[in-house]
Amino acid sequence: MTIIKQSEKVALLQMHPANATILSPEAIAFIQTLHDEFNGRRIKLLEDRKEFQQRLNKGERPGFLPDTKHIRLKTWKVGPLPVDILDRRVEITGPVDRKMIINALNSGANVFMADFEDSTSPTWSNVIEGQLNLRDAVKREIAFTNPTNGKHYELKEEIATLFVRPRGLHLEEKHFLIDGERISASLFDFGLYLFHNHLSLREKSTGPYFYLPKLEHYQEARWWNEVFVFAQDYLNIPQGTIKATVLIETITASFMMDEILYELKDHSAGLNCGRWDYIFSYIKKFHAIPEFLVPDRAQVGMDKPFMKAYSQLLIKTCHKRGVHAMGGMAAQIPIKNDEEANTRAMEKVRNDKLREVKAGHDGTWVAHPGLISMVKEVFNLYMPRMNNLHVERGEVKVSAEMLVEVPQGSITFEGLVNNIDVCLQYLEAWLNGNGCVPIYHLMEDAATAEISRTQVWQWLHHAQARLEDGREVNENLYQEARAAAIDRIKALVGDAQFEAGRYQKAIELFDEMTLSNELEEFLTLKAYEFI
Repeated sequence: MTIIKQSEKVALLQMHPANATILSPEAIAFIQTLHDEFNGRRIKLLEDRKEFQQRLNKGERPGFLPDTKHIRLKTWKVGPLPVDILDRRVEITGPVDRKMIINALNSGANVFMADFEDSTSPTWSNVIEGQLNLRDAVKREIAFTNPTNGKHYELKEEIATLFVRPRGLHLEEKHFLIDGERISASLFDFGLYLFHNHLSLREKSTGPYFYLPKLEHYQEARWWNEVFVFAQDYLNIPQGTIKATVLIETITASFMMDEILYELKDHSAGLNCGRWDYIFSYIKKFHAIPEFLVPDRAQVGMDKPFMKAYSQLLIKTCHKRGVHAMGGMAAQIPIKNDEEANTRAMEKVRNDKLREVKAGHDGTWVAHPGLISMVKEVFNLYMPRMNNLHVERGEVKVSAEMLVEVPQGSITFEGLVNNIDVCLQYLEAWLNGNGCVPIYHLMEDAATAEISRTQVWQWLHHAQARLEDGREVNENLYQEARAAAIDRIKALVGDAQFEAGRYQKAIELFDEMTLSNELEEFLTLKAYEFI
């Protein structure tokens, strides 16, 4: 590992031969320019988030903004959508490793979202190799041979349309420094992908399509739109070529859907119900308020009033503006060697997707290729057109109170143990470079791990939190549940693997974040310093 001085301003850690092509002088100049133009405002937007959080902690509640009411009431539409993203009925998501990209593009899904964020552990090699893999995929030059069994993977003739999710505004890339300052991970991921692929994408009659994660305010959508405009001018790309779907996965963004679409108008490809991050955001934003205690995560589904209200408002808003309203992730994965359990899991997925398509969603997410054909059958049956844009949902009326209604349910000891167990397993995998982990027949990523972590913090720090059997959730109970979770993990992986892995570091990080008087905003921010 060496530090290479690229210029007076730029330094980077060179750890992979792909640097020579991915981090070419021209590419570096582009992302350096993006940094110079936009990083200062990004930092200000993050400061605004903290200031609003302080107001929430003091009792303020989010609401629809009075000063943007004219945008919500005015008649307008987003820009026209490209032909290849008019039908998005099934989308698969996953990390940016080579085999995953090939399998996802070949999966039969309409769209593959290559994810640098929640399902990728951002080691330097993962990030740079991910860019190389995507460049090869866009050029249709990607292939992979498994060194263990010799199995060969390459692209089929017909593949999914590619979207890319850069890391969120709160994340930075510690291996790329400008004037000694870490570059925004959002600009790094976005800039490198756009720079290396815009010409090839145009040749293939597609375009640079993105998913934007964890926006908390319409001003952040404005920031992204300005990045898009600047980048298109810099690279001589026609304005409006870039299209972006915004994940509505924060409680504050749910009050600004119209405004977010308006800010991205010519670059918008709709909104998505990022349901797991949304639950995480609900817990995090209201973590200081005892009245907002959330029950076991397994009890918080789309049937809860605040989740149903948000998804229906998203459909109504998107269709009013002529753009897609995408459904949420099915985290279930096929269960081998247990037909009965697999049948129950698949029925749960089917019912969830049936609810989405009947509500008017234009497509949905799955985490595993084994779900695609079943989900397509559901959407094909109830959505014979390319999308549901004609479903207006004018009858939907959603108030601010409905969007923050506290979900009802119970806190159980099993839920406490499961939260600790899942988060420790995920953190250990993430520290080892794997950001998308099957745990107990669910595909866990950073979003689901965050629900587990913040729930434990919330229960521990409010005296009102009691188990259904009446016991207070205090530090003694936490230690009991923690011991049970560790025993469960040891039984699952074996003592030798437990000792050889990074479980102890995961336990240390989890303890530190859970027992702290202040709730850490993101677990990945603290854990990033250890990869």
